[in-house]
Amino acid sequence: MDIKTASALHRLRLVSGPEAVSFLVLLLCSVLKRTTEFNAVPLMGAVHGFLFLLYVVFWLDAWKNAKWDVKTGVLYFVLSVVPLGGFYADRRLKRAADDAVIASRARREGTVDA
Repeated sequence: MDIKTASALHRLRLVSGPEAVSFLVLLLCSVLKRTTEFNAVPLMGAVHGFLFLLYVVFWLDAWKNAKWDVKTGVLYFVLSVVPLGGFYADRRLKRAADDAVIASRARREGTVDA
């Protein structure tokens, strides 16, 4: 994995968690708006919208740099619109990055043929 690909995946990981949290908070604010006088939907909607757009930009960059197939690219997009999906995406991206680091070290040490 080259540095551009690793950076793209890292950026996607960094935004996937906060995007998932903002989605859950927005859902909670929507419920509170309908059941109480509390209305934080406009603020949380803006925050979540910004994080979602950031996720989409980083998702496109990661798709391009990691050369994902269509199935993988669509999976990571769907995970951004499913509650708790961002946490699952973060775990998968971390595992993929860790595997890439292990493979890179093995190639560098000459234990695996490249």
